[in-house]
Amino acid sequence: MVENTGGIEALLQEDRTFPPPEEFMRNANIKDPNVYEEARKDPEAFWARFASELDWFQPWDQVLDWQPPYAKWFVGGKLNASYNCVDRHVKNGRRNKAAIIWEGEPGDWKVYTYWDLQREVCRFANGLKSLGVQKGDRVTIYLPMVPELPISMLACARIGAAHSVIFGGFSADSIRDRIDDSQSKVMITADGGYRRGGIVPLKQNADESLEGETPVEKVVVVRRTGSADDKMVAGRDVWWHDLVEDQPPTCEPEPMDSEDMLYMLYTSGTTGKPKGIVHTTGGYMTGTYATSKWIFDLKEDDVYWCTADIGWVTGHSYIVYGPLANGATSVMYEGSPDYPDRDRFWAIVEKYGCTICYTAPTAIRTFMRWGEEYPNRHDMSTLRLLGSVGEPINPEAWVWYWQHIGGGRCPVVDTWWQTETGSILIAPLPGITTLKPGSATQPFPGIEAEILDESGNPVGPGGGGYLTIKRPWPSMLRGIYGDPERFVQQYWSRYPDTYFTSDGAKLDEEGYYWLLGRVDDVINVSAHRISTMEVESALVDNSKVAEAACIGRAHEIKGQAIVAFVTIKDQVPTSDGLITELKAHVATKIGPMARPDDIYFAAELPKTRSGKIMRRLLRDVAEGRALGDTTTLADPAVVESLKAQYGDEE
Repeated sequence: MVENTGGIEALLQEDRTFPPPEEFMRNANIKDPNVYEEARKDPEAFWARFASELDWFQPWDQVLDWQPPYAKWFVGGKLNASYNCVDRHVKNGRRNKAAIIWEGEPGDWKVYTYWDLQREVCRFANGLKSLGVQKGDRVTIYLPMVPELPISMLACARIGAAHSVIFGGFSADSIRDRIDDSQSKVMITADGGYRRGGIVPLKQNADESLEGETPVEKVVVVRRTGSADDKMVAGRDVWWHDLVEDQPPTCEPEPMDSEDMLYMLYTSGTTGKPKGIVHTTGGYMTGTYATSKWIFDLKEDDVYWCTADIGWVTGHSYIVYGPLANGATSVMYEGSPDYPDRDRFWAIVEKYGCTICYTAPTAIRTFMRWGEEYPNRHDMSTLRLLGSVGEPINPEAWVWYWQHIGGGRCPVVDTWWQTETGSILIAPLPGITTLKPGSATQPFPGIEAEILDESGNPVGPGGGGYLTIKRPWPSMLRGIYGDPERFVQQYWSRYPDTYFTSDGAKLDEEGYYWLLGRVDDVINVSAHRISTMEVESALVDNSKVAEAACIGRAHEIKGQAIVAFVTIKDQVPTSDGLITELKAHVATKIGPMARPDDIYFAAELPKTRSGKIMRRLLRDVAEGRALGDTTTLADPAVVESLKAQYGDEE
């Protein structure tokens, strides 16, 4: 069922434990372990208490309406996400507190107070209105990590338009797919962004995505690099600074029903077509507010830095909505961790006095490889809490992070969640949880997780199987945009009235959760979820390719690497040049993060008698393992040939 469990067996023998430091425990937001039992007894009352800490224009009539698989939270309540992230702090004494500290890759930086943020959000919200954007419309945002990105999101939320943020590393084809699916009428982009000293051509990609028929009527362009002044399209494109110049700095927030859509975010799926995950306002805000407050132990004077890109759900929930709903100071960084040198992250921690750092295991493993000399250049004594997100973290990376970044004094909150869950579902509460390197520890209070076997039976301590969520939670996805059948089939069809995460997990004897990664055909590359079908489709799009199959292979730094097995059309010679061409083709069609690490040429691909490609066996070949069961293959000699050709390369 779950591949690569050998490494997890070692994890389950991990005997190092890290109780909360006494000083941290004394000052923690949550000191009482009874919160778990209180939430278990009455989860609706538990979540309602968090929701009541937000500002509502109209109270709810019912906490939860659960008609599996459809949940409605805080039914009848009305609120606005932008108001909760900005206005209420301006009114409640945080007017001059830093909301966003932003640093660009070239070294430029800017601080936005909550009052600054309120005015900028209102001006841009009025600008969107002047372009005809109304409540219920969709707006595509394709921006680098610049302040205009969260401002755009909050402006959309303010007027009731759903935003669809697209990661700046995606190509024109990927953007087009998402625009066509969402039917966005306005796109927000930039002339470019900085990455490792170069300029990412965002405007060029955006323009290519809009060629031919498109629902997009207007494009708002941020001038970041000065590299696209000659690429503005008359009648369609408008500069951000021109749009906001004469707009008033006030804009009344639209009262949104708790179940009105706040945003959609596209994530890879096993069928190849990206899924537009829908999140609504009241429940999502409650989930991100609660988890930010408790898991990151947020205090009034914290300087909190989540290093993710806002183009992914981590940035939505834990750069923008969660921290700002709590009135926190949130750091944003535009560029690469190794520009101009490999100590850039630690220079930022020192410069702004960051107290909390939330990053990915991929990054941590990279920092390990670079060595301690880079963090040792900087005073990082302000740090008091570390976090990990995106994929399971191996114990040695966890300990290195704790020791060399946290100085052996900072708890590490290893978090598990998904685009679909909206907020963190499994993680320690740092003031009360004894930590185990490599384990996300326990479900958050109010979350009922369970690991089931193939038949739907709980595995119990010491067992492994499929991770499921048994009860609804406020920030859960409400659907796949425009595709209700896929929503039911993907998440709710395996076990009755139970959310199927598609992740494998094991439970140790003390009830700690150890995540195994995906059990479907989605590859997790540096915390980016990439569908095998998307990569295979991009390869077959090349005229020289007849067939392709992709798998994820364990990778020390990235978590997984993409390996492609490709059958070339007759009379096409194979060569290193063709491998380079195909890798570049995938990067162009999908984006650089989807570029295969390795491409193997195969005369045939191993298939069952019904024609299904056996990716499990290809994974055995790529990772140099003994072949698994081959009895269902139409021709076992095919995989044996691949094994002989490539199996010993490791």
